[in-house]
Amino acid sequence: MRNGIIIADSGPIFSLALIDKLDLLNELFEEIKIPKAVWIEITKNKTANYQKIFSFFQDKTCEVKGFNELTFIMDSGESESVVLYKELNADFLLIDDRKARKIAENLGLNCIGTIGILAVSKEKKIIEELKPIFQTFLKNKRYYSIEILNTILLKYNETKLL
Repeated sequence: MRNGIIIADSGPIFSLALIDKLDLLNELFEEIKIPKAVWIEITKNKTANYQKIFSFFQDKTCEVKGFNELTFIMDSGESESVVLYKELNADFLLIDDRKARKIAENLGLNCIGTIGILAVSKEKKIIEELKPIFQTFLKNKRYYSIEILNTILLKYNETKLL
């Protein structure tokens, strides 16, 4: 059974596109939405993963209707994601930035990060191994705590990163 609505910020989108795992969102959630500010962020630079990202999210963009009072404490993508979460009464906010996530959680939002999506996918046997994915993140300067990555690897009986 899939969960309800998830609102995604740009950081996890870039990470999932890097490992060619955007489809995990379709497997885990009924609906994926992004605010206009995130769309602008993810389509601004024509990176190697641009086409994957564009194709996946072109029909998932929403305009935020309400006033965004969070622009002074979060970037526009993160703040619009929080506002959209509230407007759509979403179930999850997909966000990796530590400061923005802390703010969102303090506002009562149910947050999950890229590593959480991958852990759930491993649990549900959608993906087999996490270690090669984590190595790809590190090689491509996607910044995740080695300590957290190793904790997740050990939890799922995989060998630690060096």
